[in-house]
Amino acid sequence: MRLWLPLSIIAAWAFLAILNPMFSLTPDAIDLTNILSPPNLAHWLGQDELGRPVADRLISGAQTSFFVSLCVVALGVSLGGILGVSSAYLSGWVDAVFVRIVDVMLAFPGLLLAIALAGALGPGIGNVILALGIVGWVGYARLARGQVLALKHADHVLAAQAIGAPPWRIILRHLLPLIMAPLIVEASFGVAGAIIAEAGLSFLGLGVQPPAASWGA
Repeated sequence: MRLWLPLSIIAAWAFLAILNPMFSLTPDAIDLTNILSPPNLAHWLGQDELGRPVADRLISGAQTSFFVSLCVVALGVSLGGILGVSSAYLSGWVDAVFVRIVDVMLAFPGLLLAIALAGALGPGIGNVILALGIVGWVGYARLARGQVLALKHADHVLAAQAIGAPPWRIILRHLLPLIMAPLIVEASFGVAGAIIAEAGLSFLGLGVQPPAASWGA
């Protein structure tokens, strides 16, 4: 029963984000005669310092957060999964170099590295997705590598190697399906982290640019 509250919040967020175009929202409408107006029947959450409806901007910001988080997680899972699986399966010097790269990435605080990358790339939603994706692949890569190291000596993998199956076929058919469950669980945490990181970058002026709505801006 305790799951109903968080699930209902997530469902409401996804509903507002996906169906946002169906609502008659005016998040960028400026009304200088009603600056910082309190909540009323027309504007449930009042109006901001430019007279824009806060509720409309909150809903529009949900769509931005939803889009950014899904793109960041998809990029991180794809890049990290491919690198982690390949490193663990090939082993040898490839795995040794990969582990050193991961250690270097983990030596830097993730958000600070994302701020540096976003500052170098320039503001904009595309650069935010790229910066957060570059920072976020490390966790998925470590998880994928650990899972493959535990599975690469399983009987079905050794049998596939014995009959001459190519590495790409073994990875796609015998390893990836077995490691998808932990990657999906990790991705669910990554969505929350991406939302907070995007809000932080937008708050600093490195993310979504005005007049677009964002939970951080």
